[in-house]
Amino acid sequence: MARLKYENARFEASYGTIAQLPEPTAPEVSFVGRSNVGKSSLLNKLIGRKSLAKVSSQPGKTANINFFDVDGVRFVDLPGYGFAKVSQAEKQRWANLISGYFEQERSFNLVVSLVDIRHDAQQLDRDMLAYLADAELPYVVALTKADKLSRSKQTQQRAALARQFGIDPGRMLVTSSQSGQGIQELRKMIEDACL
Repeated sequence: MARLKYENARFEASYGTIAQLPEPTAPEVSFVGRSNVGKSSLLNKLIGRKSLAKVSSQPGKTANINFFDVDGVRFVDLPGYGFAKVSQAEKQRWANLISGYFEQERSFNLVVSLVDIRHDAQQLDRDMLAYLADAELPYVVALTKADKLSRSKQTQQRAALARQFGIDPGRMLVTSSQSGQGIQELRKMIEDACL
């Protein structure tokens, strides 16, 4: 039984600079990942809405930090990092937004770091996970797009990625925003971290 009422989720606001960010007044769950990892799709699946978070066929659509209120818990959608076709200045602004957010005094209840299960460990994901570990932030790795692989291949890839990242496989959750795989488990982790 879900303890958070996901159907009450609403978009709060979008911020383009660190100075604009609201005071931390609620538990926060942040979502980070590469530009094309399926962050908005996963958020929508978690919340049970088709288009609360904007999904785009073009990577790098999330250019600001977006805040959603989910029954008193803030879901924070950070800009995707990686290969999106944007200027170097814009990439730098995103990097500053992400690091600026994590350097603030906030209620970091859980960071959901999204990684595409179909690929070997990418350097940008290694850097993000190392950053989260160094900052001693509580995090879980959501392996996305699992519906594209068979169950046995999912198990293989999870083990391989855990080795490559040097983290406990127990910190990794196999998910799919298409099939809903792993969504209930992720909700439970979020609730356990926030309530």
